[in-house]
Amino acid sequence: MKYIFSTILSLLTLALCGCSSDEIIEVRYLGSATHTAILYSFDEEQSAILPADTLPRGTELQAVVNRSERVEKQTYVQVIRGKQRLYAPEQSLVAEPRAVVMEQEVFVRTPASIIVDTETSKIGSLADKGSKLQVLDYDSIDEQGAVNRYKVRQGNIEGYIYGKYTVFSHEESLKRYMPERYDRAHKAVKNPFGGGEAMGCDFYPYPKPSFADNKMPESCYALYLNISPKVIGGIEKYIELAKRTKINTFVIDIKDNECPGYKAEAMRLYSPTNYARAGANKEALYAKAVKRLKEEGFYVVARITCFKDSYLVKDHPEVAITERATGQPFRHNKAYWPSAYDRKVWQFNVELAKEVVRKFGFNEINFDYVRFPDRMTRVENLIDYHNRYNESKVQAIQRFVQYACDEIHALGAYVSIDVFGEAANPGYTTAYGQYWPALSNIADVMCGMPYPDHFSNGYYGIKKPWNHPYEILYAWGQRVQDRQSITPQPAVVRTWIQAYNVMRHVDRNGIAYDAENVEKEIRGLFDAGLTGGYTTWLSSSNIEKYYQQEGAFVHDYYKEWQSRNR
Repeated sequence: MKYIFSTILSLLTLALCGCSSDEIIEVRYLGSATHTAILYSFDEEQSAILPADTLPRGTELQAVVNRSERVEKQTYVQVIRGKQRLYAPEQSLVAEPRAVVMEQEVFVRTPASIIVDTETSKIGSLADKGSKLQVLDYDSIDEQGAVNRYKVRQGNIEGYIYGKYTVFSHEESLKRYMPERYDRAHKAVKNPFGGGEAMGCDFYPYPKPSFADNKMPESCYALYLNISPKVIGGIEKYIELAKRTKINTFVIDIKDNECPGYKAEAMRLYSPTNYARAGANKEALYAKAVKRLKEEGFYVVARITCFKDSYLVKDHPEVAITERATGQPFRHNKAYWPSAYDRKVWQFNVELAKEVVRKFGFNEINFDYVRFPDRMTRVENLIDYHNRYNESKVQAIQRFVQYACDEIHALGAYVSIDVFGEAANPGYTTAYGQYWPALSNIADVMCGMPYPDHFSNGYYGIKKPWNHPYEILYAWGQRVQDRQSITPQPAVVRTWIQAYNVMRHVDRNGIAYDAENVEKEIRGLFDAGLTGGYTTWLSSSNIEKYYQQEGAFVHDYYKEWQSRNR
């Protein structure tokens, strides 16, 4: 039966293309050591072969295997392309689709992780810019002939790297993205606090995803919910408030420092103390809360703190920032900090993120504490970050975000990252490794934290900025726009806003953040052109306080902004 079908297909092909009966036509696939391959025409008068068409490798062709031309020691086999008779190099025509990828080595254009276990996101090594990797295999190619992930060898490490970070020549791998446009801006950035040189980051545009079954709102109006059973278990109260307003998004804690949410499998595997301290019955609360929110049409975000995690350090002191004198974990800001250079820390947080996307269906992962500790300049020489790959802080943080995005995007979820308000300042890289343009180029959403009572008196020329929420957020928003302008493919900006009253140690006579003042913050952001939305920072998630601020949540700020800017 198979032979009969093949014979009928061949006869149909002969009839349709006007082929003679003595021609032997077989299916072949176009292979190449790059994304594309060239088909040629044959000039009989000059016995010359001339480029005629370029196609993605993997293209299926009808090859006339007994018709060929020999030109300059190269055999070209005739192929049928529509009504044309063209020629392909003999070695470019392969019988098996898997054989179309022919490169034996690739070169790294964008520094990236080599993943040795794609199921657990385990990192085996760093593939640095300009390095050569031996190609062993690949997983798939797209319609343009580009490989999704290569299986490669680097030294004695075998693993996977995304094809988008590689090129086919060493010369190409050393190039920077549009240096004539961007290098001048990044070269001007100083490094006075040891965060690293801005030019050490990578600015090739990172593709921003769009998932058909996971639509991010054009502008997110979000309430923050902590891990308390009273909060998560009382989700109906928050839904009731949200439905009375324009709230369309909820951000829910999964792991904060010494506050793990539910007994996640990732915690059991990587951090038993986080697992032991998590709520015994919380998983059901999370499942119910997220299910109800999604039933009501809300976009739901999971918040995970990364590099401030005392319990992880307790379980694995080898991943901690340590004191040089004693070798013991370094305590800072009442907590122990895993080093942001350590890939095992990266893996734990990303595996936890992947778990909550799969288990509960979160639309987005929000990573907080995506940084090194702040206020460390006086003790830098006294501590050891265990910097295995000799990276700067800004490089390590950008590369973590890149790794996290790759792994989480594969599950159809978005990634947002929290950054200090200071990261919007021009002229220098921060001491803790957050360089806005480098991170905005990778993340889907940038979540700045410009809380008015965190600004010092006179900042941006504003006296007691905490008492002037509109003015301080507007001024900050303008600086963010400057940072976004030197980012090749900037993220959405969705800002954390202060929803708590001015802290007493800042100003005993500071204003209360009621509906009026919360609204002023939001309007300051939108008037500065930051239209991605807002998230309330109220650590208690107190429902009564949120109801007091309801007047700030009833406005559709994005639609108002659109009407003003038509």
